[in-house]
Amino acid sequence: MIKVDNLSYSFPQKDLYNKISFTLEDDQHCAFIGTSGSGKSTLIDIIMDPEKYVFDGTLEIDPNCRIGYVSQFSQLDKIKETTVFEYICEDFIKLQNEIASICAEMETSSDIDTLLIKYQEALEALDAIGGDDFESNLNKKLNLANLNKLKDLTISELSGGQFKLIQVIKEMLNSPHLMIMDEPDVFLDFENLNSLRNLINSHKGIMLVITHNRYLLNHCFNKIIHLENLELQEFDGSYIDYNFSLLQTKIELQELAIADNEEIERNEHIINRLRERAEITGETAAGRYLKGKMKFLERLEARRIKTPFIEIKQPYIRLTTNNPIEETIALKVNDYSVSFDDTLLENINFEIKSNDKVAIIGLNGTGKTTLLRDIFKNNNPAIEIDPHIEIAYLSQLQGEILNESNTILEEFLDAGFKTYEDVESYISNYGFDEEIINQKIGSLSGGEKNILQLAKVSASKSNMLLLDEPISHLDTYSQIALEKAISNYNGAILMISHDYYSIINCVDYVLIIEDKTIRRMSMRKFRKMIYAKYFDKDYLEIEQKKRAVEIKIETALKNTDFELAKVLSEELESLIKLL
Repeated sequence: MIKVDNLSYSFPQKDLYNKISFTLEDDQHCAFIGTSGSGKSTLIDIIMDPEKYVFDGTLEIDPNCRIGYVSQFSQLDKIKETTVFEYICEDFIKLQNEIASICAEMETSSDIDTLLIKYQEALEALDAIGGDDFESNLNKKLNLANLNKLKDLTISELSGGQFKLIQVIKEMLNSPHLMIMDEPDVFLDFENLNSLRNLINSHKGIMLVITHNRYLLNHCFNKIIHLENLELQEFDGSYIDYNFSLLQTKIELQELAIADNEEIERNEHIINRLRERAEITGETAAGRYLKGKMKFLERLEARRIKTPFIEIKQPYIRLTTNNPIEETIALKVNDYSVSFDDTLLENINFEIKSNDKVAIIGLNGTGKTTLLRDIFKNNNPAIEIDPHIEIAYLSQLQGEILNESNTILEEFLDAGFKTYEDVESYISNYGFDEEIINQKIGSLSGGEKNILQLAKVSASKSNMLLLDEPISHLDTYSQIALEKAISNYNGAILMISHDYYSIINCVDYVLIIEDKTIRRMSMRKFRKMIYAKYFDKDYLEIEQKKRAVEIKIETALKNTDFELAKVLSEELESLIKLL
């Protein structure tokens, strides 16, 4: 068991946690959720290396606890020419070689006792990671992830998504007591996302996963830890049930809050009248009555319900253009081809109109990002862009667009903002408080960097946006805000996405890359393909109906129509039972 009790921690720029507590027990698969920048990755760092941090409260974890860890950032440089088998089996091979070396040394050494101790320790370490069944377990995991054909390839031959899954398999095969993963789903295509789901659900042991992926959240976890506004709450159950309980609580609390506000307003009016009377007449009784009413008002104010998990600050993402143009061909691609060691794309032809919203889809490693970068650079004769089109680009490699050594203030002054006040006013809409305007961009979370990229893209007022995995790293609230912004944008959008929800909710059609070429696909055919190849049709259709009802509930709450919200809540509950 891992136990965190009354833990508080702060950065110089902001507080992260205020006396948070939770436990993780055997076989719990826990999703760790919360808005971008709330401190999820930092809390994981504290769990993995508590000696490095100065915090209040206690963290109880067995010193012999083996922790498996998969970072949100892949590190390929040092292992590119290692085979997949060698990479996954690194610890296993190392221990086997160590045992062989000790055995060879025993043949000539006089200090057998010391060598026997080393031999026993190495055997125990090998046994701890399932040494006898290691290769059998490896083959099972590779088959589960549909990666069995990759075992003899070098790491450099893998796509980013495939390498992410290989990292997960490596950590799982070392039999950790606690498996931690920080956004392992980022950039995974539909097929690899299903593989990750299978790996998570097959794992025996405690698991703590930071994820914002709605598909994984709905299919993989039996516990939720939600970190928000310095506080944390636990929920034993599925993410779907947790979300429903939050929505029910929100309906109840908003109804109570209106009653409280009316009572506070009525008492404030009485107090004002009593104060005027006491000042005019000087009556002692009036003064005592006034003090009594003021104490009662203080109690009312104090009992105002604090809702850190209900009133979540959602960013206001707005994609705007100063130069919308009448419908025309904004982008034309004729006979485009690209090769590295092998041909990625050949004889590619398509065009995008000035108000089209289009998603490029395809498996990891099929050339989507290369194509988008070439369009942005606009120096390939196969690419033709209308002269009235101004392009802005969001990269999945955030350092390409953001100077991570800049502060937020410096970044936006460099982008053309004139004053501190202009920058502060603008980025506050995106959820950045004034206190962190002088914070280095490199210290922000992945989600905060993507929100900052979106703010910078919007500030450019361009009339065509190239978005490479814009949903990546974003929390679910920001994902929904971005979907609305894309839908409302008065220009052309070409985006790479592996997120089913953002594609369904935002775009007019998709361009699918298969067999080194691109073809246009209607949304109806896209849905049909997704149902046939990747995800359950009933689940996805019910999920879409569920989202529509949730939006209706939000609208009812804005209109303070609590009776309608309660009726819709019952409709929502019936849909959840189907899921």
